Amino acid sequence: MGMEMGLWRADGDQLTRITPTAIGLEAQLESYIESDPTMLGETLLIIGRQVPTAHGGFIDLLAVDETAAVHVIELKRDRTPRDVTAQTLDYGSWVATLGRAEITKIFANYRPGIALEEAFNEQFGGTLPDEVNTAQVFTIVAASVDAATERIVRFLNEDFGVPINVVFFRHFHDNGASYLARTWLVEHEVQPAISAATSRKSKSREPWNGQDWYVSFGDSPEGRQWADGMKYGFVSAGGEKWFSRTLKNLTPGARVFTCIPKNGYVGVGTVLGEAKRFDETTVLYDGTETALTALPLVGAYRHEGDQDDDLAEWAVPVQWTHAVPREQGFWKPGMFANQNTATKLRSQFTIDQVSEAFGLDE
Repeated sequence: MGMEMGLWRADGDQLTRITPTAIGLEAQLESYIESDPTMLGETLLIIGRQVPTAHGGFIDLLAVDETAAVHVIELKRDRTPRDVTAQTLDYGSWVATLGRAEITKIFANYRPGIALEEAFNEQFGGTLPDEVNTAQVFTIVAASVDAATERIVRFLNEDFGVPINVVFFRHFHDNGASYLARTWLVEHEVQPAISAATSRKSKSREPWNGQDWYVSFGDSPEGRQWADGMKYGFVSAGGEKWFSRTLKNLTPGARVFTCIPKNGYVGVGTVLGEAKRFDETTVLYDGTETALTALPLVGAYRHEGDQDDDLAEWAVPVQWTHAVPREQGFWKPGMFANQNTATKLRSQFTIDQVSEAFGLDE
């Protein structure tokens, strides 16, 4: 049986039913949702409107959620309910083939002049995940659907776990005021989206250029100091194996983008040697190979029990191309940050922003 939505005005003990009208509603809904996608029950970032597909169709609205799953939003309009259901799934099959680069391009066409990473940070208050569009969610927007469409959507959603749903909007007028009411065909929860095939994962994340690494430099008043790393040319980490293990992935010739957590990027340079225990590391200072422990360091680099390599401080010598004091650290919303000490830097947005700020392109 088709879904029905009712609205009554209560005047004392009297109830007066307000009759819905569909006049102009579906033509306006696309703009309503674009301006406030929370109408659909969760925070979304619209990334495209009337997006052309490779097969000649146009997707009404595309959006991403805070996990970077892509939402395909289709309005019923004058199509038959069965047609719009099939069309939504067809569009979804195309969207599932898109990699991060294609998603970024769609957004650039939709909102020129702002990077997807910036818009994502503004909407969700976090960094765009490394992997984008590893999953898809399908939403059909309608004033009503027939019983057959209900059966199809419920069958896909409830029996096969396909995240497809129908959201109903009805338009009510009463005493000069207008109201929109919303309900869902299937009880609405923020569901896990359909994961893309494992073989697509490399497309969903930005490619690594084989050279650039993100390095987190844990500057603290009681411990290591960026002033030392900047002056003498090194990055370091330690105290536990978890902190030092990724530092050992850095190899001579790699380029490191060094960031002080919650502060910003402070240096870009080239790795000169492999990771060693701090008390065994030498750096090139004033043209001379010098042991770090022989230098007048400001920070402290000893840890309790650091006779054990897993607990010791480890360091990597770096020749800085550009480095700035902690107080001049550069940060822009949407840039990459990570809890690992060293990890491959895939974020071209971050590379571009830091390179421009530090004048590396010149």
